[in-house]
Amino acid sequence: MEGADLNGAAEVHQLAFVRQQRSYEWLACNLNAFPRILCFVAENEQGIVGYINWIQKSGFRPDVVLELEQLAVSPHHQGKGIGRRLIMESLPLAKKQLAKDGSLLKHILVTTRADNFAQQLYKSTLGAEVETTISQLYSADEVLMIARNVN
Repeated sequence: MEGADLNGAAEVHQLAFVRQQRSYEWLACNLNAFPRILCFVAENEQGIVGYINWIQKSGFRPDVVLELEQLAVSPHHQGKGIGRRLIMESLPLAKKQLAKDGSLLKHILVTTRADNFAQQLYKSTLGAEVETTISQLYSADEVLMIARNVN
């Protein structure tokens, strides 16, 4: 993601996360937090159709726990494999950035609503498994998923 992508990504954010506010500001803050936060977009001939944010947890470490903090695909483009491609194509880029900084990926952390069908996506693409459920964390119950030893 680059600064020029923020308007399109903010549109996707607004459509995908209707309870959240200040989409542009949220994404701009994340983009400005590089290299802690690694942001990528998916686009087609019409513009930005999705994005993904990966966040290094608990400081810059040699063995990194990376959180798939947010994945969004425009509702008009869901069900076409864009979310899967965002994960599969951005993760090697994230690993490359970690290696450039002298680090290796250890685990991937994902939190999502307990009723979110994307759990299957995280399981099939990352090997993430539900570790625990956190009651009423945001708007409903959330599950914490971890893909272990993914280097």
